[in-house]
Amino acid sequence: MSKKYDLSVNIGGGITLANPVMTGSGTFGYAKEFAELIDLKRLGGIIVKGLSLEPSMGNPPPRITETPCGILNAIGLENVGFDVFVKEKLPFLQTLNTPVFVNIYGKTIEEYAQLALKIQDLEGIAGIEVNISCPNVKAGGVAFGTDPLLAYQAVLAVRKNTSMPLIVKLSPNVTDITKIASSVVDAGADCLSLINTITGMAIDIKTRKSKLANITGGLSGPAIRPIALRMVWQTAQAVSVPIIGVGGIMSAEHALEFIIAGASAVQIGTANFITPCCTMEIIDGIEQYMADNNINTVSEIIGTIQT
Repeated sequence: MSKKYDLSVNIGGGITLANPVMTGSGTFGYAKEFAELIDLKRLGGIIVKGLSLEPSMGNPPPRITETPCGILNAIGLENVGFDVFVKEKLPFLQTLNTPVFVNIYGKTIEEYAQLALKIQDLEGIAGIEVNISCPNVKAGGVAFGTDPLLAYQAVLAVRKNTSMPLIVKLSPNVTDITKIASSVVDAGADCLSLINTITGMAIDIKTRKSKLANITGGLSGPAIRPIALRMVWQTAQAVSVPIIGVGGIMSAEHALEFIIAGASAVQIGTANFITPCCTMEIIDGIEQYMADNNINTVSEIIGTIQT
């Protein structure tokens, strides 16, 4: 393939990625874990493990189990906390040319706002991805991402405290995802990523107990791809900001489905556990598709689904 193809994409907030392939938060650690397996500089973007103000131990084990065509996890957003992230994880990330995004979460709107303010001052961070799938403890455990008003309030609090590009990650555990999408765009989101995991469970019939100590967990992997694809298509018709497709993407063909449905970029998650070099294969596959179909730029096929 001698001809050079333009894989660059715009995901809003003034951010242009070299290609549409990003890593999904929680599946790629802090990038250093994959440094000996892939060329990190070839990635379109890196989204690090979810970050909270204080360190979190997460949920007790067992907290991950395989299911047909996917996995259930109830990690509980275990992470090192902001201070340790800055001291131990950020220096390596700052050596990369690839745009790095910090995924944040909080149990209150105030925590989201405080994190945004702290990240605003960090060098080497391209933007913030806001995880609104967390329960708001002040609202009786109602997840921010399932209530349009709570979603709006959380994102607005972040927006007020940072001028950085803002990606908001949407939960699929809702009746109409377009209502949440419209709400967070009104609050100042530059881009949306969808979907997060779908709540599910698995039972050990010998013990009659859940296979997860948390009882329920988040389903990810190929099993959720058709749902994620449908939600991306729906959302692309409802909002004007760029969308990042997430959910069971295992190959270039899967990534291209999301792009054709309306996504400007994609995040690779569970596939990283199965084939650590899959992101490289997907980038190559997208370029090969462009060569085979005489497509010069990725932007030519975004949202070109025929209905």
